[in-house]
Amino acid sequence: MGDGFVFLEIVIFAMIAAFLVYRLRSVLGRRTGEEQQRPNPFTSRPSASDNVVQMPGRDRPAAPAPAPDEPVSLAAALAQIKSADPSFDEKYFLQGARGAFQMIVEAFAKGDTAALRPLLSDEVYENFARAVRERQTAGETLETRIENITDADVVEARLDGRTALVTVKFVSEQVNAVRNSAGEVVDGDPNAAVEATDIWTFARNTRARDPNWSLVETRTTH
Repeated sequence: MGDGFVFLEIVIFAMIAAFLVYRLRSVLGRRTGEEQQRPNPFTSRPSASDNVVQMPGRDRPAAPAPAPDEPVSLAAALAQIKSADPSFDEKYFLQGARGAFQMIVEAFAKGDTAALRPLLSDEVYENFARAVRERQTAGETLETRIENITDADVVEARLDGRTALVTVKFVSEQVNAVRNSAGEVVDGDPNAAVEATDIWTFARNTRARDPNWSLVETRTTH
Protein backbone atom coordinates (compact mmCIF):
# COMPACT_ATOMS: atom_id res chain seq x y z
CA MET A 1 0.00 0.00 0.00
CA GLY A 2 2.78 2.39 0.97
CA ASP A 3 4.81 1.53 -2.12
CA GLY A 4 1.82 2.10 -4.35
CA PHE A 5 1.25 5.54 -2.83
CA VAL A 6 4.88 6.54 -3.40
CA PHE A 7 4.72 5.39 -7.03
CA LEU A 8 1.56 7.44 -7.56
CA GLU A 9 3.32 10.56 -6.21
CA ILE A 10 6.23 10.02 -8.62
CA VAL A 11 3.82 9.77 -11.56
CA ILE A 12 2.02 12.94 -10.50
CA PHE A 13 5.29 14.89 -10.13
CA ALA A 14 6.47 13.65 -13.55
CA MET A 15 3.25 14.84 -15.15
CA ILE A 16 3.61 18.28 -13.49
CA ALA A 17 7.24 18.55 -14.66
CA ALA A 18 6.27 17.63 -18.23
CA PHE A 19 3.52 20.24 -18.19
CA LEU A 20 5.91 22.98 -16.99
CA VAL A 21 8.48 22.12 -19.68
CA TYR A 22 5.78 22.35 -22.36
CA ARG A 23 4.63 25.76 -21.08
CA LEU A 24 8.16 27.16 -20.99
CA ARG A 25 8.84 26.07 -24.57
CA SER A 26 5.60 27.60 -25.78
CA VAL A 27 6.55 30.94 -24.21
CA LEU A 28 10.30 31.13 -24.99
CA GLY A 29 10.37 29.16 -28.22
CA ARG A 30 12.72 26.40 -29.18
CA ARG A 31 16.32 27.08 -30.24
CA THR A 32 17.22 25.34 -33.46
CA GLY A 33 20.73 26.75 -33.82
CA GLU A 34 19.58 29.03 -36.67
CA GLU A 35 18.29 31.92 -34.52
CA GLN A 36 20.07 35.31 -34.90
CA GLN A 37 21.86 36.42 -31.78
CA ARG A 38 20.60 39.69 -30.37
CA PRO A 39 23.08 42.47 -31.22
CA ASN A 40 25.08 44.11 -28.47
CA PRO A 41 24.40 47.83 -28.81
CA PHE A 42 27.89 48.66 -27.53
CA THR A 43 29.89 46.41 -29.84
CA SER A 44 27.74 45.74 -32.89
CA ARG A 45 28.32 47.43 -36.24
CA PRO A 46 25.42 48.01 -38.65
CA SER A 47 25.17 45.49 -41.42
CA ALA A 48 24.78 46.31 -45.08
CA SER A 49 21.03 45.81 -44.82
CA ASP A 50 20.63 48.48 -42.11
CA ASN A 51 19.18 51.86 -43.02
CA VAL A 52 22.51 53.78 -42.98
CA VAL A 53 22.66 57.27 -44.48
CA GLN A 54 26.11 58.48 -45.54
CA MET A 55 26.89 61.91 -44.16
CA PRO A 56 27.72 64.49 -46.89
CA GLY A 57 31.43 64.68 -47.58
CA ARG A 58 32.27 61.65 -45.47
CA ASP A 59 33.26 59.72 -48.58
CA ARG A 60 36.08 62.20 -49.18
CA PRO A 61 39.14 62.48 -46.96
CA ALA A 62 39.01 65.59 -44.77
CA ALA A 63 41.39 68.38 -45.68
CA PRO A 64 44.18 68.69 -43.15
CA ALA A 65 43.80 71.61 -40.77
CA PRO A 66 46.37 74.33 -41.33
CA ALA A 67 49.25 74.47 -38.90
CA PRO A 68 49.16 77.38 -36.46
CA ASP A 69 51.96 79.17 -38.28
CA GLU A 70 50.81 78.24 -41.77
CA PRO A 71 49.70 81.37 -43.67
CA VAL A 72 46.16 81.43 -44.97
CA SER A 73 45.67 82.62 -48.54
CA LEU A 74 43.97 85.96 -49.09
CA ALA A 75 41.01 84.30 -50.79
CA ALA A 76 40.59 81.86 -47.90
CA ALA A 77 40.83 84.67 -45.33
CA LEU A 78 38.19 86.73 -47.15
CA ALA A 79 35.98 83.64 -47.30
CA GLN A 80 36.33 83.24 -43.52
CA ILE A 81 35.29 86.86 -43.01
CA LYS A 82 32.35 86.38 -45.38
CA SER A 83 31.31 83.32 -43.42
CA ALA A 84 31.44 85.24 -40.13
CA ASP A 85 29.74 88.29 -41.66
CA PRO A 86 27.51 87.42 -44.66
CA SER A 87 27.03 91.14 -45.38
CA PHE A 88 30.74 91.55 -46.19
CA ASP A 89 31.39 92.27 -49.85
CA GLU A 90 34.93 93.09 -51.01
CA LYS A 91 33.77 95.42 -53.77
CA TYR A 92 31.59 97.57 -51.49
CA PHE A 93 34.17 97.40 -48.73
CA LEU A 94 36.78 98.92 -51.05
CA GLN A 95 34.37 101.67 -52.04
CA GLY A 96 33.90 102.54 -48.39
CA ALA A 97 37.64 102.28 -47.74
CA ARG A 98 38.34 104.80 -50.51
CA GLY A 99 35.90 107.24 -48.97
CA ALA A 100 37.32 106.71 -45.50
CA PHE A 101 40.86 107.21 -46.79
CA GLN A 102 40.02 110.60 -48.28
CA MET A 103 38.01 111.73 -45.25
CA ILE A 104 40.73 110.74 -42.77
CA VAL A 105 43.58 112.32 -44.75
CA GLU A 106 41.70 115.60 -45.17
CA ALA A 107 40.46 115.69 -41.55
CA PHE A 108 44.00 115.07 -40.29
CA ALA A 109 45.35 117.89 -42.43
CA LYS A 110 42.69 120.27 -41.09
CA GLY A 111 43.25 119.12 -37.51
CA ASP A 112 39.58 118.11 -37.26
CA THR A 113 39.83 115.55 -34.46
CA ALA A 114 36.03 115.44 -34.06
CA ALA A 115 35.71 114.09 -37.61
CA LEU A 116 38.57 111.63 -37.02
CA ARG A 117 37.21 110.14 -33.79
CA PRO A 118 34.50 107.82 -35.15
CA LEU A 119 36.74 106.57 -37.96
CA LEU A 120 39.75 105.48 -35.91
CA SER A 121 40.52 102.97 -33.20
CA ASP A 122 41.48 104.39 -29.81
CA GLU A 123 45.22 103.85 -30.33
CA VAL A 124 45.32 105.30 -33.85
CA TYR A 125 43.17 108.24 -32.77
CA GLU A 126 45.57 109.07 -29.93
CA ASN A 127 48.50 109.05 -32.37
CA PHE A 128 46.70 111.27 -34.87
CA ALA A 129 45.46 113.65 -32.16
CA ARG A 130 48.97 113.93 -30.70
CA ALA A 131 50.41 114.82 -34.12
CA VAL A 132 47.70 117.46 -34.56
CA ARG A 133 48.48 118.98 -31.15
CA GLU A 134 52.21 119.03 -31.86
CA ARG A 135 51.59 120.76 -35.20
CA GLN A 136 49.35 123.33 -33.58
CA THR A 137 51.86 123.95 -30.80
CA ALA A 138 54.57 124.57 -33.39
CA GLY A 139 52.26 126.98 -35.23
CA GLU A 140 52.39 124.89 -38.39
CA THR A 141 49.62 124.08 -40.83
CA LEU A 142 49.36 121.11 -43.14
CA GLU A 143 47.88 121.43 -46.59
CA THR A 144 46.84 118.14 -48.16
CA ARG A 145 44.79 117.63 -51.27
CA ILE A 146 44.12 114.23 -52.83
CA GLU A 147 44.07 114.65 -56.58
CA ASN A 148 43.24 111.05 -57.36
CA ILE A 149 43.21 107.58 -55.78
CA THR A 150 44.74 105.60 -58.61
CA ASP A 151 44.55 102.21 -56.94
CA ALA A 152 43.07 100.52 -53.87
CA ASP A 153 43.49 96.79 -53.37
CA VAL A 154 43.02 94.36 -50.49
CA VAL A 155 46.46 92.91 -49.78
CA GLU A 156 45.91 91.18 -46.43
CA ALA A 157 42.99 89.80 -44.45
CA ARG A 158 42.39 87.69 -41.41
CA LEU A 159 39.72 86.76 -38.90
CA ASP A 160 40.89 87.09 -35.31
CA GLY A 161 38.13 85.61 -33.20
CA ARG A 162 35.12 87.80 -33.94
CA THR A 163 37.22 90.63 -35.38
CA ALA A 164 37.74 90.90 -39.12
CA LEU A 165 40.89 92.73 -40.21
CA VAL A 166 41.37 93.82 -43.82
CA THR A 167 44.45 95.65 -45.08
CA VAL A 168 44.21 97.90 -48.12
CA LYS A 169 47.04 99.33 -50.20
CA PHE A 170 46.19 102.81 -51.45
CA VAL A 171 48.12 104.47 -54.26
CA SER A 172 47.19 108.12 -54.64
CA GLU A 173 48.36 111.40 -56.10
CA GLN A 174 48.54 114.00 -53.35
CA VAL A 175 49.59 117.59 -52.90
CA ASN A 176 51.21 118.08 -49.50
CA ALA A 177 52.80 121.16 -47.97
CA VAL A 178 53.63 122.25 -44.43
CA ARG A 179 53.70 125.96 -43.61
CA ASN A 180 55.10 127.63 -40.54
CA SER A 181 53.42 130.35 -38.52
CA ALA A 182 54.62 132.93 -41.06
CA GLY A 183 52.93 131.07 -43.90
CA GLU A 184 56.22 129.93 -45.41
CA VAL A 185 56.47 126.45 -46.92
CA VAL A 186 58.86 124.39 -44.82
CA ASP A 187 58.10 120.99 -46.31
CA GLY A 188 56.50 119.69 -49.51
CA ASP A 189 55.27 121.60 -52.54
CA PRO A 190 51.79 123.14 -52.75
CA ASN A 191 51.96 123.17 -56.53
CA ALA A 192 53.08 119.64 -57.31
CA ALA A 193 51.32 116.33 -56.83
CA VAL A 194 53.36 113.34 -55.72
CA GLU A 195 52.52 109.66 -55.70
CA ALA A 196 52.01 108.24 -52.22
CA THR A 197 51.51 104.64 -51.17
CA ASP A 198 49.71 104.00 -47.89
CA ILE A 199 48.87 100.64 -46.34
CA TRP A 200 45.98 100.83 -43.92
CA THR A 201 44.33 98.12 -41.87
CA PHE A 202 40.64 98.34 -41.01
CA ALA A 203 38.87 96.25 -38.37
CA ARG A 204 35.30 95.42 -37.43
CA ASN A 205 33.59 93.18 -34.90
CA THR A 206 31.54 90.82 -37.10
CA ARG A 207 28.97 90.39 -34.32
CA ALA A 208 28.40 94.11 -33.84
CA ARG A 209 25.33 95.84 -35.25
CA ASP A 210 27.44 98.81 -36.31
CA PRO A 211 28.41 98.18 -39.96
CA ASN A 212 31.29 100.68 -39.89
CA TRP A 213 34.96 99.74 -39.91
CA SER A 214 37.69 101.47 -37.91
CA LEU A 215 41.24 102.25 -38.96
CA VAL A 216 43.54 100.30 -36.61
CA GLU A 217 46.94 100.60 -38.30
CA THR A 218 48.72 102.76 -40.87
CA ARG A 219 51.92 102.14 -42.80
CA THR A 220 53.56 104.20 -45.50
CA THR A 221 56.01 103.05 -48.16
CA HIS A 222 58.39 105.38 -49.91
